[in-house]
This record gives sequence, structure tokens and C-alpha cells, in this order.
Amino acid sequence: MNFKSNKLRDAVIVALVASAAAGGTAQAQEAAGATNLDRIQVTGSRIRSVDVETAQPIFTVSSEDIKKSGLVSVGDILQNLTVSGTQTFSKAAVLTSNPEQGGQYVNLYNLGEQRTLVLVNGKRWTSSLAGFTDMSTIPAALIERIEVLKDGASAIYGSDAIAGVVNIILRTNFEGAEVSALIGQNGRGDGQKEAYSFTLGATGDRSSILFGASYSKEKPVWSKDRALTRTTYGPAHPLDALSATGPWGRFNYDGETYILNHTGTYDGQGVGADSRDLANYHNAISVDDRFNSTQQMMLAQETETKSIFTAGSFDINDYVTFKSTVMYSERNSERQVAGYPLTATAQPTYPVYISGQSYYNPVGDDITSWFRRTIEIPRVSRNDVKSYHFDAALEGAFEVGTHGWNWDAGINYNKFDVTQISTGNVNLLALEKALGPSFLNAQGVVQCGTAANPIALGTSLSAGQCTPWNILGGPSASTADALKYINTLGQATQQSVSKQYFANITGGLFDMPGGAGEFAFAAGVEHREVSGYDNPDQLSSAGYTTDLAAGATSGKYKTDEVYLELMIPVLKDLPFAKELSFDVASRYSDYDRFGDTTNSKFSLTWKPVEDLLVRATYGKGFRAPTLDDTFGGGSQTFDDVTDPCDARFGQLSNPIAAARCAGEGLAPTFRQTDNAGVPVTARETQGNAPFQAGVGNADLEPEYSKTRTVGLVFSPRWIQGLDFSLDWYKISISNVITAVGATYVLNQCYNGVTSFCNYSRDASTGQIVSLSRGNANLGALETEGYNFGMNYRLPEFAAGQFSVRLDSNYLVAFRQQSEDGAEWDDYAGYWNYPRVRATLGVNWSKGDLSANWNLRYYGGYRDFCYDENECNEPDYRTSNGGWGGGVGANKKGSISFQDVSVTWAAPWNGSVTVGARNVWNKQPPITYSLTNNSSSSIDPMLDYDRYVFMQYTQRF
Repeated sequence: MNFKSNKLRDAVIVALVASAAAGGTAQAQEAAGATNLDRIQVTGSRIRSVDVETAQPIFTVSSEDIKKSGLVSVGDILQNLTVSGTQTFSKAAVLTSNPEQGGQYVNLYNLGEQRTLVLVNGKRWTSSLAGFTDMSTIPAALIERIEVLKDGASAIYGSDAIAGVVNIILRTNFEGAEVSALIGQNGRGDGQKEAYSFTLGATGDRSSILFGASYSKEKPVWSKDRALTRTTYGPAHPLDALSATGPWGRFNYDGETYILNHTGTYDGQGVGADSRDLANYHNAISVDDRFNSTQQMMLAQETETKSIFTAGSFDINDYVTFKSTVMYSERNSERQVAGYPLTATAQPTYPVYISGQSYYNPVGDDITSWFRRTIEIPRVSRNDVKSYHFDAALEGAFEVGTHGWNWDAGINYNKFDVTQISTGNVNLLALEKALGPSFLNAQGVVQCGTAANPIALGTSLSAGQCTPWNILGGPSASTADALKYINTLGQATQQSVSKQYFANITGGLFDMPGGAGEFAFAAGVEHREVSGYDNPDQLSSAGYTTDLAAGATSGKYKTDEVYLELMIPVLKDLPFAKELSFDVASRYSDYDRFGDTTNSKFSLTWKPVEDLLVRATYGKGFRAPTLDDTFGGGSQTFDDVTDPCDARFGQLSNPIAAARCAGEGLAPTFRQTDNAGVPVTARETQGNAPFQAGVGNADLEPEYSKTRTVGLVFSPRWIQGLDFSLDWYKISISNVITAVGATYVLNQCYNGVTSFCNYSRDASTGQIVSLSRGNANLGALETEGYNFGMNYRLPEFAAGQFSVRLDSNYLVAFRQQSEDGAEWDDYAGYWNYPRVRATLGVNWSKGDLSANWNLRYYGGYRDFCYDENECNEPDYRTSNGGWGGGVGANKKGSISFQDVSVTWAAPWNGSVTVGARNVWNKQPPITYSLTNNSSSSIDPMLDYDRYVFMQYTQRF
């Protein structure tokens, strides 16, 4: 069925609604509504049913679970799921500079946040151009529960539901008023959190309305404030990650390297000598000349969110109800990283030299190779995000014979606006003047220009003014006017808009023979329009600042979809078949960009006996290319990279890689160097030249997936309140839209996958000076494992009511293939793919008191060997050299964190909760293979401090 015609689409929607309304008028009885009161819609199915046991594994987080956690962000809450991987854009990813930075996202099964579909009340939520849904825009105070469907559901919801679906159910039918306040902080007195909310609701005979407002703020944590994070690779290696570009002037001239003499060390504190005298320089770079950039970086960034929400419903008549939801949310996130490592060729297309006529030049000739980190103006960027959501629908219920039917039709609108403001980068046009000719004027002030042709003093480049800068003199020689003159204010904007029109109908068709149950269906049509743009800072895009030069993005697409779902009960109350039913769903999607696709899902529910449920699913899914994938303008990036030909950290033990290195004329002793020409002392060191990443590809096709699950749910009748679940899952993704890291690109190339060989080396030094990693449909991704869960609500004792909940995941495999025919790399058991993750919770309540104890367990994993002295598995070899260079591993042990909370329900309708996360203040291990753009080598998924909190809630 093709819905390219808007008229045809609209006609189908109108016909569905009209037929539903007509059916309601013709066949509704006085008790029609009663037959539908107990029917609910569970995430993963469009069919309303009275049965909450489904063929799909669903994990639920309640509002009480959220309160006990002491967390203020939905993303942080879902990070505790045992199938959640490390967030790509976590709050610790301070080196990330994209529009998503500062948000909170869920990464189910480590398959990427863009492969998890986020719904709010069953409707798609706003997302960025790259397809990431920021859940910090959803106020936790308004959440009734969160349902996590742990398998794919493209047949039900369309694109993006490959890894699973997160459906956030907001509160409804609220009567009265409620205020809540939460405060918390880390044990060291930083990272303070505060959250405030106000909820007001009223319900009448025919209508209800709910209003909510919330505010939360999370203050930053600085890397320098903890010994564990004060240097990049931890306390054991404080000097190995020091930047070669320090705050003291360094330049190359006449075959020699000159570094300014100074007091102080690599902390940047000190005084430089007179930079105009060449005698005040030394030639060999030392530790004291370098810089520990971590000391200027945040470990966790600052975030502030505000939101207002309103939802209402009105019964137009006995058969039709109007419902609408409106939300506005604003998030402001600020991060700081170290001052820019400025060089003469910070932008290769616009080099800036120190003029031979500069008053501060110590040699009298142009200096074309110089280095200086601008620690006086650390780089600060702020993301101001505004999210808008509006949905409105008509819905109703009626009967067809003895079968209940439901229908709804409406619109869903989302807009995601981002403004990025940055300071601390350098305006190269101003820098060129500030380092150009200058002289000492008659007033004893250094002035730009020459005595014969002076340039007016001042800090406005646009007004033709100039302030000379003694760049080689270090921070002690900089003036406020000079720093103001070269500093640039960057501004970029992004917008993503989605509009969805939908109509659905569901109900029972007939009763199956033998009392097996009701043959039910759901069907619907959807039309979705997605558009957006990303306009980077114009001066930076032109290559005139040290900020990453990026191209503009602009695009749009449309899709028309139709789906059908059937619930087919086959047997009931028979020997070895207390229940047997099938669910079949299929969705046809027609995109104007790449064509059409059909995806189906088959589910089985079988109860051989009353106590045992057997469930299984097989489904096909897809993820359409995002606007960023297809139309992305691309950007420069200074990637962390490990050269495969490096004699210490590379892959020379792999014969294929060694042969390619030799073929490029590199000696077996070749070393990757930093910009001081010194061999690197650690893996994943920032490259010396900008690479190119993220260029859109208009020929991209969707990713396709297959999801298979088989599970058991055992609920013994002789132990009331106890149930176990065990589910096997396997998710395979093909045609993967690939935008992988620089090291992965090189590793694949040096393992014989020539399609990844998009790089070049300097002819004289052999160093990699360019690399391109754009978007393409390459290779495959696959994960397999087991979920095990247990819930037990014990009989009530004199001591109170106890309940226990266990959720665990065992990872069998996490494999990646760079392209068809290439070898598979299996990452299971390495960082950040632990074999075992589990959470165990115990709840107790008695009268007005309740308490919660929670254990979060992360299994051991293998990490890089830092060196031969720090390698407990030196002979361990990885497959295909895809991880760790192929030889050696450092096995890290498991770690667990314990959380506690206590709640008192006050007699005046208030409640107080006090608690602590990581109550024993466990410290995470250092992880050298960490590549998450953070300022240190601790996993942001793990706690690094004790966190204590208190929350008060008052209802009226």
C-alpha cells in the first residue's frame, strides 16, 4: 500500500475515524464503556488487552523507584538498568562538542542511543538531527512509571526501535496539589543536586487537567579535586598524559627548538623570563614545560533544567474524548576544558606566523613554527536547549457485537532547538594582527603596526583596532586587553522538527473455537515529516578560528506508514496448554529519501501449566538514516588515535599490519609522536592534525536488524508473590551506518580491510596527518546474552513487609564486523562490555516507615596493559587484533556499589526520604581503554564518590 498521496492518506485517516465513530453510534450499549475499562495497552503492542503477561520482556521502573534513587535525571535513572551501556554523551564527556553534549540518553545493549526509541505516553519524543533523544527534558517528578521493552519493535513503532523501546508514562487523573524538593551532594562537597517540582490536578465528571512545573540543577565536579582524576591516567602515571603544548612559548628556528625559561612546573603556575632575549630559552623540552590539561577540565559538567507541562482530557460525549499534552523544557549545560593548544598551523588552511617585525620576536625573522597553550582563557561552551512538545487526539471506545473496540486519531509535534555559545577559542584574524609588526611608541606602550603606519590600540578587530600579544612570554606576560582581542565568541544553532499524524483502531473480531479467547487486531496509518538544520559559527566554518571548522547541515524527509497487528489465541485450559497464543505484526514504511521497507514480528505465548509461561519473539527492524547521517556538513576533529605502526602501542605483532607498515617505508622502531616530536607515552593520544568526520551521505540506506528472544516466566502457586524470568536474546544489525573512531578506522585498514584506508602520512616524518571517517553502510553488529530476573513479595511479618527484586544480564557476545567478509571482533568481556551486570534490591515497609537497600554489580573486564609492569595477562591475544593491539590484557576485578534510603510518611500528608548512593564510597578502577571523551580514565557509568540526598514531598 502506497501513501505517497497526501489526499489518499488523509482520506484513509478520516475513513478510519468515521467508521469507528459510526460503529460506536450504531452498536454502543449503555454499558459499552464498562467492557473497556480494564483493557490496557502495554508497551510493544497496539492491542488493548486485560492480560499484562506479554510475549516481550518488559522491565518497569516505578515512581517510587525514582524517588528512592535520589537522582534527578531520567537518563541517570535508566543508566542503572543491567542492559544499559555507557552513554556516548554522558555528563563526563566534557570533550564532546556536539549539540547533544550535556543531555542524558539511554544506550540499551551498548547498541547506541540512536537505536533505542523513546516514547512518552506511547508517542515519539523530540530528538536531535543525529537521532538522539535527550531524556533530561522529561521531568522526573511527573513520571508515573517507565516501561522498558527489551527487544525490537519496528513492526509496532517504525524506525529506531532496534535495541528496544523506552516508554515513559506520565501521571494522569491527579487530584489536588503536590510540591517536592530534593537536595544532594557528593561526599567531597561538590556535584550538588537540587530539584523542585509543583504538580496541580483536578478531575471532574467529564474532564481532567494536570499541570506541572519543575526545576533541577546539577553543579559541576572538577577533575583536579580528586587524586583519582587529577591526571588522565590516574595516580600511577601522573606524567604520561601531559600535553606537549605547554603554557610557555616554544618555537623552532634554524634547526633548533627553543622553550622559554620559567618558574613553576606543569601546572602552569609560574613566571616566564623576558621572551625578547634568546638567551632566556632552553632547547630540550622537559616535564616542567608541558601542561596537565586535566586540571582545567570538569569531570562532570553543570546542568540546569526547567520545564512546564500540562495535560487535559474532555469527554465530548459518551463515545468520544479529546486529550492533549503540552510541554516546554529548557536545558542549559556548561562545560569547561583546558585552554587551546595553539600552534602556527592550528588551522592548516590559515597558518599564523610571528612576524619578524614583532616587538616581542627574539630572533628578528618570521617564526613559522611555534606552540603555546592559552591557559589564561580555558574553553567554555554552553548548550541552551529548548524542547517543545504538543499532541492532541480524539479517542473513543465502542462495541461491535460483544467485542470492545478502541480508536484514536491525532497529531504529535516536537521541536528541538539548540544554541551553542563558546568562548576560549582564538580568532585567527585577530591573532595574525596581534603577532604581526609592532613597536614601542613614544608613550612607552607596545602598539601594532609600525611607527610609520601604526594601528590604533583597542580590542575591536571590526573597528580596525589591535592589541599586540607577547605569545612566547607565557601567561605571566599576557594582558587582559590582548586576551580579549584574540578571544572569539562562537555561536551555532541547530533545530530539529518532527510532525506526525496518526490514526489507530483496535478491537476484538470474534471468539476463537474452544474458548481459546478473542481474536483481536490493531491497525493504523501514520504520516511523519522530519526537518532540521545545523548552522555552525560562520567564522569557525571559514577556518578563521581555532574552533573545529564544520559545514552546515540542512535537510528533510517524509514517511508514510501502515501497520497491522493480530492477536491469535489458539488453545486454552487444555493439558499442557493452559494458554497458547500468537501475536503477528507487520509495518510497511515508505520514505521519500530511500524507498520502502516492510518489517514484521512474530511472538509466541505458551503456558504448558498454570505456573509457567514460555515466550518467544522473532522480529525484523530497521533504522532510517537521520538528517545528520544523510545531510551532515561534517566537521574537523582532533581525534585521540593510536598508530598501528607504533613500535610500542601499535599492531606490529599482527603480520598483516606489520607488512603494511613496512610497505609504507616505516621502520620497525617507528614511533607515533606528539607535536613536540617526542614519542607518545600512552595509547589514544590526541593527533597533531585535524581529521575530517561526519560528512553526510545522500546514498545511505537503512540499517536492518533481526531480534530473537526466548524466555520463561515461572510463578509457583505454592509461593505467593514469587516469580522468576529468564530470557535469551540475540540482536543482529546489518548495513550498519558507520561513523567509527580514528583508531578503529586504522585498525581495520591495517588488518586488510582496504575500504577503511582513508588517511595519509607526512612524507618525511611518517606521522598521520589526515584521516577521513564519514558515514557509510558498512559491516554488521551483533549482541547476544541472557536476562535473569526475580521478584518476591514475602508474606507480611510482624517486623514488616519485605520484597526482593533481582535483575541481571549475562553477555555472551558483542561482535562487530567492519564489512561483509571481514573477520568479527568480539568485545564481550572487555571495557565497556562486562560479562555480568546485576542489581539486587530489598524493600521493607512497616506503617509509616519504609527502607530500601540496593546493590549494583559490575563484572570484571579486560583492559589494555599500560606497560609490561602492569599486565596480569601478558600472553592474552585478542582476535584479529581488534582490541588492545592484539597482545596482552589487564584483567580488572568486579566492583559493586550499595545504595540505601529511608522514607517516613508524615501524618500531615508529607513524606521525607533520606539516602545515600555508593554508601561505602567505593572507587572505580582506572580504565586505560576508555575513549568516551572524558577528562580521566574512570568509567562514567561507575560511581566515583558517595552521594547523599534528602527529599521532601507534601500533598494537599
